[in-house]
This record gives sequence, structure tokens and C-alpha cells, in this order.
Amino acid sequence: MAAISTEYKEPSYGNWRVPRSAGLANLGAIGTAIVFIGLLLGIVSFAIWGLFVGLGVLAFAGVSALLLTVKDKHGQSIVDRFGTRMAFNLSRSSGTNLYRSGPLGVTEWGMFQLPGLAAKSALYEFTDSYRRPFALLHVPTTSHFTVIFSTEPDGASLVDPEQVDAWVANWGGWLAGLADEAGLDAAAVTVETAPDSGYRLRNEVLMNIDPDAPAFARKMLNEVVGTYPEGSATVRAWVSLTFNSAIRAGAKKRSPEDVARDLASRIPGLSARLQSTGAGIARPMSAQELCEVVRIAYDPPAALIIDEAHAAGSPVCLNWAEVGPTATQASWDDYRHDSAFSVSWTMTGAPRGSVNSSVLSRLLAPHGDIDRKRVSLLYRPMDSARAAAVVERDQNNANVRITSGTRPSARALVDARSAAQTAQEEAQGAGLVNFGMVVTATVTDVERLPDAVAAVEQTSGTARVLLRRAYGSQDTAFAASLPLGLVLPKHSMVPSEIKDAL
Repeated sequence: MAAISTEYKEPSYGNWRVPRSAGLANLGAIGTAIVFIGLLLGIVSFAIWGLFVGLGVLAFAGVSALLLTVKDKHGQSIVDRFGTRMAFNLSRSSGTNLYRSGPLGVTEWGMFQLPGLAAKSALYEFTDSYRRPFALLHVPTTSHFTVIFSTEPDGASLVDPEQVDAWVANWGGWLAGLADEAGLDAAAVTVETAPDSGYRLRNEVLMNIDPDAPAFARKMLNEVVGTYPEGSATVRAWVSLTFNSAIRAGAKKRSPEDVARDLASRIPGLSARLQSTGAGIARPMSAQELCEVVRIAYDPPAALIIDEAHAAGSPVCLNWAEVGPTATQASWDDYRHDSAFSVSWTMTGAPRGSVNSSVLSRLLAPHGDIDRKRVSLLYRPMDSARAAAVVERDQNNANVRITSGTRPSARALVDARSAAQTAQEEAQGAGLVNFGMVVTATVTDVERLPDAVAAVEQTSGTARVLLRRAYGSQDTAFAASLPLGLVLPKHSMVPSEIKDAL
């Protein structure tokens, strides 16, 4: 009788792919079209205008193809970097990188509304089928409605690895199930670490201490209340789900009341399924809680005032027109907002090869050089019909890159095998999700900004993710890292189809 091995083997995860368009060598569809059009025009120029004109046309087409083909490690070509720099220079010359609000600001109504992508947003509050209040954020620019869940992650400390693997599997199943949610366009997970003010601990201890307890016990508890918050950090996590006002393509756009009526019966099921992913107790955020989160993000010292008010039992009343910053200034590589300075990064490359479930631990963990850090994972689930077409087209494009040359490169062969594996997994029922990451580090002293930048770039190396500083768009990346459910591709002036073809 053969012995059954009970040794635990930690699973690994990987095979993340960026779909690529078909083209010659490293050229995309647009680059290949430029080459063929340049050759055609060159032949015509040779025949009509002679040798020198034809050579000039061929040289121009070759330079244009090189400008689109030669890219850095972040996938940015010379044309991309030049366009980003020009867009920022235009923004700075027109003054749109500066923002002033309040009675002395530029807004006619004198309120502290949010800047940038969330400027036109409106906040509503409704109740779900469990009679729990939930905030519903409306972004009319993209016709999106966002509901946010507040979670209490269990963490992986002192937890069996088998349980962690089960959480990861359930999280994958939860993401795959989002593709079947009617009207859902995007999801996001935001993890924020910040110093603990200590007011919650003090309030909890002082309200439960027994006045008849021994003097030594009371003295010890008072010492814990006074010393424990020093150097400690608090970790908070939110899950945002963004729904379209039209439940399907071509349908009539719904009002906030209609969307809330539809989501009221779906929110309990979504929050219950989140608990099986290790998110702990998940509940919808109220409008007041969301206002506090956004207010603290733009002005971190306000956290002490809000925590002190909660500890004293005083209600904090904020509305959506009061959570924005008084003043902001977006620079090329950082972002100043009220009393703090922030730097944001975007993910340009997923980990290569296989990784384990704790690959992001150090990136998510609190750091002494950073006052407040947010790591947001952005997801855009695909419906099953579109996913099948995407993986088949990606597999065909990978095969074309192999057969277009006499000796395909090793990278092209690996890319073709990866595309085939993705197509096979999708055919077996796996979901397809586009994902990205935004990391924001905030400090209250500008002299500490270089240390915060070094801390994030060092921990991102251990996480095996490739991060690129959001040059020229620090204000947009900062807003994207907040739990607001902003869908960045919908705000882009360049269609995603053109970007994928480059």
C-alpha cells in the first residue's frame, strides 16, 4: 500500500498577461501600418520625384516607427513621454495644476469641493435590505455609481497557511463572480496604514475600567493607554464597487434612487461573500464615514481632531461639500495638498514568474518614514462573452508573432505558451480581470519626502511589482488611490483601443 504524503506545499500564482496587438516584430498594429504606408509612399516617391525624395520619405517612416517601437521598462515610448511632458506644461501654463477652494477660492459658491476627477461627484445615502445606511457616490462625468464596503482584514499572523490559501481562492472566486453582476464596471481594494492616535484605545479602556480594581491594575492600564499608541499604526481597508447607470449597453440611464433600490437587495449578499475572503466583517460605509476618510486623506492632521471627537462622544458632521482641500498644487513628481505632501506611483508590470500569497506584505505594511500610505488595487472584470473574444484574439496575435519571422525569439515562444494557457483556463470557466495598482505615500514635512519615496521604491522591489512614478499626473493618481471607485480609462481622452494598438 502506497503511503500518502501529508506534507504541505505552498501554491504559487502567476501568468499575468498584457494583451498585445498583432504586428511585425515588436511593432503593434499602428506601428506596422506606419511601416507599410511608409514603404508604399517611398516606392511612389521613387517613381515620381526621384531618389532623394524617396529616401527622405523612407527615413521619415523609419524614424516614426522607431519612436513608437523603442520603449523603456515601463512600456513608455519617446512619443508617450513627450506627450506627457507637453500635457503637463500646458496644464501648468494655464494654471489648472493649482486649486483653491473655500470662501477665498475660485468657486462661486465658496465650498470645499473635491478637485480634479471627483469635482462633479455627488454623495447620497440610502438603506439596504438590512436597514443599514450605505453611501452611494455618483460621478456624472462617467455615469457611475459607487458603493464602498468597510472591512476588518483578519491578517495572516498566526493563521494556518491552508486557511490563507483558502482565502486567496475565495477572493479569486469573488472577483470572477463580479463579472456576472449586472451593471458592474469596476472594483477596487484600498489598504491604508497610518499612525494610531490612541484615542480609541483610551476610550475603550477608560469606559470599561473597574473603579474598585486594585491600584496596581489601574496604574498599569493607565500606563498602557499612555505608552502603547507610540509608534503603533492602524490598518484600514475598503472595497469599492462601481456600477454603471445603464444596466446594459443601450439601456436608459437610471437615477440615483433607481440604482439605490437595485443595490439595496444586492449589498447584503456581496458583503457576506466578502467575509469568506479574509476581509473580516464587511459592512457598507455610511456617507459620514466616507466624508471622514476623504477629509483625512487631503488633510492628515484632521485625523486627530476627528478621533478625539469620536472618543469624547461628540458627533462629527461633515457633508460632501466640505471634505475637499483648501489648496492643492500638482507638481511634475509630487502633490501638495493642505498640510501634507504626497507622491503616487502606478503599476506598469505585474510580477514575472510565480509568487506566493504574501508577495505584497512588505508593500502593504506600515513604514516609519511614511505618515500615511495607501495601496489601491483596481479591477475591471470582463463579462464571459467579451473575455472569450479577448483571449482568442490574444492567442492568435501571439501565434502571428511567432510565424512572422524565421527564428522567433524565446520571449515570443513563452508569450505564446502563456496566451494558450490563459485561453484554456478561460474555456474551463475562469474569469478574466484587468487590474492595476496605485500607491500613494503622504508625509506632513517636505524634508521627509525623499525618505518616503525611497521606502516605497524599496518595498516595491520585494513585492516584485514594477512601479512608475505618476509624472505629470500626481493629482489624478492621488484621487485614484482613494476609495471613490473612479474608473480611470473612462476619464482618458485617448481611447483604450488606440493605446492597445501601439
